[in-house]
Amino acid sequence: MWAIFAFFSALFAALTSILAKIGIAGVNSNLATAIRTVVVVLMAWGIVF
Repeated sequence: MWAIFAFFSALFAALTSILAKIGIAGVNSNLATAIRTVVVVLMAWGIVF
């Protein structure tokens, strides 16, 4: 069962990286990092609470 979770975790991590690069192609790298960080914090907060 853990192998399935590991596979999907890797798949979604790859998709997130690819889609993030496509979505913020013309944005400053510092701003892009800040946006990604905010999204990750919000998602983590949503999972915890």
